[in-house]
Amino acid sequence: MLLKNGSSGEDVKKMQEKLGIKADGAFGPGTEAKVKEWQSANGLAADGVVGDITWAKMGLPVAAPVADAGELKISKLQGIIPANVLAQIPDTAAKFNITTNLRLAHFLAQCAHESGNFKFVVEFASGSAYEGRKDLGNTQPGDGVKFKGRGYVQLTGRANYGKFSQFIDEDCVANPDLVSSKYPLASAAFFFNSNGLWSVCDRGSDDAAVTSVTKRVNGGTNGLAERMMYFKKFWPLLNS
Repeated sequence: MLLKNGSSGEDVKKMQEKLGIKADGAFGPGTEAKVKEWQSANGLAADGVVGDITWAKMGLPVAAPVADAGELKISKLQGIIPANVLAQIPDTAAKFNITTNLRLAHFLAQCAHESGNFKFVVEFASGSAYEGRKDLGNTQPGDGVKFKGRGYVQLTGRANYGKFSQFIDEDCVANPDLVSSKYPLASAAFFFNSNGLWSVCDRGSDDAAVTSVTKRVNGGTNGLAERMMYFKKFWPLLNS
């Protein structure tokens, strides 16, 4: 257990509830200050970091350790990436060629930016703008709304939902909400895999590599600074 400024997820929410502050799952400066205050009042070193000792002293249940998957050091991301996302990584990695920690760092950095740090799995807009978009396979009335963006990198359009359904062997055309409820990470990895992005990820860990991946995901460089911030947060942990 290691929660600190920058961590997010359900464990952060539990800890915030224990502290009696807004439980939004985001460990920021306000949460850090409250942790220090609580630690000081309870005879602990007031470092603002919630490790095993602080967690246990709060009387919170010990979280099950996260297991690595082959060479992927998933456990290094515990407390940084939400637990429900970490749980999806092993199966997703096996299906979609996430074979190195470098690929995983690039992939998660893009997903984190596109989903508001893994908070959003459905596009905010109604999807009506996609109505009649034959390039997305939206040929039937209502397709724009039905097949709007879902998942951490927003799978969009009847054609893409159909291709993903064939790969994952579950009918996401008949039930589009599966993409957001069951396959938010897998659908994002499908996008990376289908568009040859792993070879771009393999170029390295410098800013130029992150920029190249961003251009392929975004079509430009929107949000590049945040995408780089996430990569520089994940990569050192996975590479340690």
